[in-house]
Amino acid sequence: MNRITIAEVERLLAEDVPAGDLTTDALAIGAMPGRLTFAARGPTTVAGIEVAGQILGHVGATVALAVASGTTVPAGTPLLVADGQAGALHRGWKVAQTLVEVLSGIAGAARSLVDAAAAVDPAVRVACTRKTVPGTRRLSQIAVVAGGAVLHRHGLSETVLLFAEHRAFLAGEDLAALAARLRHGAPEKRLVVEVGEPGEARRAIAAGFDVIQLEKFKPDEVAAVAAARPAHVLLAAAGGIDPSNAAAYVRAGAGLLVTSWPYTARPAEVAVTIVPADRAETVPQTAPPSVSILT
Repeated sequence: MNRITIAEVERLLAEDVPAGDLTTDALAIGAMPGRLTFAARGPTTVAGIEVAGQILGHVGATVALAVASGTTVPAGTPLLVADGQAGALHRGWKVAQTLVEVLSGIAGAARSLVDAAAAVDPAVRVACTRKTVPGTRRLSQIAVVAGGAVLHRHGLSETVLLFAEHRAFLAGEDLAALAARLRHGAPEKRLVVEVGEPGEARRAIAAGFDVIQLEKFKPDEVAAVAAARPAHVLLAAAGGIDPSNAAAYVRAGAGLLVTSWPYTARPAEVAVTIVPADRAETVPQTAPPSVSILT
């Protein structure tokens, strides 16, 4: 889950280094040995560090990861050490750093939501949607999972989720008929329907849907639906969910919180140093047992 394909690594590098590193080449320092280190500038829920290691390893560095994605660390914690030629370190540096910063910001936001929900009921999960920047979904998914959330939908091919935009083409059919049609077409799948008001939610429950996605319901509206739902029906609160209201929705009876809020998080900050090998400090001997080496 925490790694990407070689083709994806090469695509990320090609975007930043389309035709060589002009500055490093002009200075003729590319072959000089050096060391690059990453450390957390502030408290950080780390995400994407394995992908950063892949990037730096792909350009020719030897990489030691001091933490794994999903770890929450205090300021100053070493995250990664990479040894290699200066040209390789400069080629992979900014792509790897930015990726860890952006993904760790998303992971930290997801963690804050997960913690807010768990404070009321640890069984209630936070599910992050597919509303990522197009082309970045795989990386964004790595981040939210590192923050303790689950994935709402990988994409349209994974789950059955009936929207009003589908129903508009079948206006003559009620929810029960649509549920029957969906069960026939996808007999192994749970059926999810998005609804916009409590009466519609109750009709969806009566129609036999397994998951009722309550779009932009207020907590008291969620509570009204929860009071009448059978135990096997899952209520998913969606739309506008963030750490300030997550607990209220859980208390109201939502069994799942559906959100895209973490994707808008401010990036974390990663401190980077690059020095010649003869000035590099010895790698700390206090790295956790989970430390891994990528070459």
